[in-house]
Amino acid sequence: MLNFIVDRFLAPQRCHWCTVAVRGSVACSNCTASLPWNTRACRACALPLISAQSKVCATCLQSSPPQDSSWTAFRYETPVVQQILSLKFHGHLQSAHILGALMAARLAQRAEPLPELLIPVPLHTSRLRLRGYNQAVEIGRELSARLTLSLRPEFALRKQATREQTELSAVERRRNVRGVFTVDSAVAGRHIALLDDVITTGATIAELARMARKAGAARIEAWAVARA
Repeated sequence: MLNFIVDRFLAPQRCHWCTVAVRGSVACSNCTASLPWNTRACRACALPLISAQSKVCATCLQSSPPQDSSWTAFRYETPVVQQILSLKFHGHLQSAHILGALMAARLAQRAEPLPELLIPVPLHTSRLRLRGYNQAVEIGRELSARLTLSLRPEFALRKQATREQTELSAVERRRNVRGVFTVDSAVAGRHIALLDDVITTGATIAELARMARKAGAARIEAWAVARA
């Protein structure tokens, strides 16, 4: 454990993007500042907003998602897109370290208390066997280590295989994930965060939030690396 701390936080490192020497970080201050941070977003669904005065998007004003709030570190833009794709489809687990570290740095600055439990969006066992890992779990490991959060992937289960969401329209995405999750009753009365790599239409995270609410979760946050 001591070696991990020395290697990760004390030993000189290089910025992932420009390779300048940094200490205790995955990126230099210039590269970090230039990333597509999702700083102005709908608090309900994390959709990037145009107006600084708006807090909630027009869609969520009409019908709020089942989670209490949503947060993503970034907009789904370069160079974050490349990191997500390299993790999700090419097995580059180092990207989980980079993305998770950047997310954790922002989350550590928030004024409100952090959740008690961090629950990654689960993969079906057939897809998990094929891929060999769950990208949300890998990101969650980094957040858990840096923020001292209880990572509990076993608290959510995807009980049936579904089509890839990327192939589907917004309406089809909602239908595709309807009823596919179960959430353990251990979340009852707890403040939890559900974690995914990307929120696109929000269908997946909303369905998982709906089941978490049914299981008795007291407060539900939706977190992701990026919002499309």
